[in-house]
Order: sequence, then structure tokens, then C-alpha cells
Amino acid sequence: MLAVLMEAERNAGEAILTVYRSPVYVEHKADRSPVTAADRLSHDIVTAALRRMSVFPVLSEEGRNIEYSERSRWDAFWLVDPLDGTKEFIGGNGEFTVNVALINDGVPVMGAIYVPVKDILYYAVKGGGAYKIENGLTIRLPLRTERKGCIVAGSRSHTSPEFEEYVGRLRARHEDLAFVSAGSSLKFCLVAEGAADLYPRLGTTMEWDTAAGQVIVEEAGGTVVEAGSGRPLRYNKADLRNPHFIAARSGYHA
Repeated sequence: MLAVLMEAERNAGEAILTVYRSPVYVEHKADRSPVTAADRLSHDIVTAALRRMSVFPVLSEEGRNIEYSERSRWDAFWLVDPLDGTKEFIGGNGEFTVNVALINDGVPVMGAIYVPVKDILYYAVKGGGAYKIENGLTIRLPLRTERKGCIVAGSRSHTSPEFEEYVGRLRARHEDLAFVSAGSSLKFCLVAEGAADLYPRLGTTMEWDTAAGQVIVEEAGGTVVEAGSGRPLRYNKADLRNPHFIAARSGYHA
């Protein structure tokens, strides 16, 4: 399944890049969030591959209107964000990804994040570790975990007063606090690699934004937990919005 998943993400990435290199026509959904032809192309390619491969149902950002009365009966399903970072895609900075996770009993057990512009793929399977494929080489994560100071990964497109307050408390604990901005699920990748210590998200995200990143961070030895309770994020809730959360690298205690 993992091999098919990775191939589907790469195929979707190629389709996304054909749109990325052309003038982009932007529409808006009912919630005013942007959507492009690339979102829909990627959705079609990934969901078709997943449905050919397995009997598990698929929940995608671009096909999200499935009632909870139906979803609640799912033991396992695929959770897809066909183009995470649409604002970055429109802005042309390359920081967008294709995210897919397999959810079993509310827990992400397999996930992959593909970065089309850089042809980099991150993946993990529960109990099997997390990996990065770049330039034909497969490297186990994390890449580094020991250093002085604290590096915080934050969104390039989204912030909140709660985030600023949290960073203020961190500054009181760390004189040498540093901040790195990144779009889409790349912030999870930075944490999984060990390039960032923390990714606090104290604003709105949806389940498809985080599932693949969560299993990759966890299999790299880190954590992705609710900001208040410290419990790992759960999936296939009646409300698909996530609570505020904090992702921390291996060996770092938020």
C-alpha cells in the first residue's frame, strides 16, 4: 500500500506542477478558502489510485461532504489533502505538498507528504520509523536532534494572538529562541527532521492538514498533542476541525 501511495502522490505532484507553471485561475469555496484546478487534479489522481488499491473509503478535502452518520461506521479510511498550502501555491513560493494518511480507529498509521517543487517525499508507517527520500537516497529521521537553543516552526500564511502569546512565553525560557516560517505540512517535516524543535498551531486546522504529518513526526520520535490536554490528536471526529496542538521533535519536551 505504501508503494502505491507514494506513486500516487508523485503522479499528483506532476499534475500540480503543470498547473503551477501556467497562469493560475483561483476560485473560492463556500468558506472563502481558495481552490484551483491543481487541487482538483490532485484529488482525482490520488483518490482513484487509493480506490483501485484498497476497499478503504476515502475522505478528501475536495470531497469532504460525507455525513458523520456514514463516517462513524468506518474502522479504517484514507485521509487526503490533495494540495496542502493552496495559498503558497498561488503565491508561487513552492511550499505546498500532497498529504495522504491511512487512519485506523482514529489513529494515523501510515502517511506520506510529497513536496512537488523539490521532489522530496517524507513517509512513515506505525512501528516502522519515518523516512525522507531526496535525490534518490532514503534517510531515516530524525536527521539531527542535539543543539542549543530552541527553533520554532510557524505558518507562513496563518498566525493568531494565541500563537504570539505562546512564543512570548517561550522567549522567557529561551534567550536564543529562533523562528522559521514554512508553508503547508512542511512544518511537520521540519520537526520530524529535527530542524525545528516545536510547531505550535494555535489556530484552525482540519484533520487532513495534520494526519500524515502526525504519523511522520511520531515515528521520528516526536509528539503531536492537543495544546491543553497533551493527548495525541484523534481523527474521524464529528467535527473535522482539530483542536489547537503542539508538535515537538524527538527528545524535546514542550
